[in-house]
Amino acid sequence: MADSSNHNHDEQKGRLYNPYQDLQVPIRNLYNLPTAPEHLFIEEASKPHRSWGENLQYYTGCGYLSGAIIGGAKGSFEGLKAAEPGDTLKLRINRVLNSGGHVGRRYGNSLGVLGLIFAGLESGVIQLRGHDDLLNTVVAGLGTGALYKAAAGPRSAAIAGAIGGIAAAAAVAGKQAVKRYVPI
Repeated sequence: MADSSNHNHDEQKGRLYNPYQDLQVPIRNLYNLPTAPEHLFIEEASKPHRSWGENLQYYTGCGYLSGAIIGGAKGSFEGLKAAEPGDTLKLRINRVLNSGGHVGRRYGNSLGVLGLIFAGLESGVIQLRGHDDLLNTVVAGLGTGALYKAAAGPRSAAIAGAIGGIAAAAAVAGKQAVKRYVPI
């Protein structure tokens, strides 16, 4: 009998979920939810980073969203500056919206492609080297800049690669500083 009571006590330690808790009904079904992340393979559980597919979605989405916001703001400001003295309010609003949408799409697409290239390169470098560290991110940033500007010539590709590597290193250093000095 003591063993059965111990078993119930262990079940109480997990997260209990009642799907009917918000309804005013006398049904009380409790489900014991797992507290650890669920992974198909134990190797995935031991790694503290996102999978390559999650990285691909994350970096591409963040790149597109930030580019669209920055480009939309820049384009809207350009549309405001381009207003002429005889324009009606409706025409000025149309000019701002068109300019903001055009520049926002262009910047969003560019930064989305950069995120896509970066995610692919970073995942490839992690796979090749076998472990995840700062060097993978810097190499991926360098490669992203170089690939993005490769069509403009070797000098432009080298400069863009250096800028990409420096930006990736700065982003990782900033992330580490925030983790270390900002209490969460």
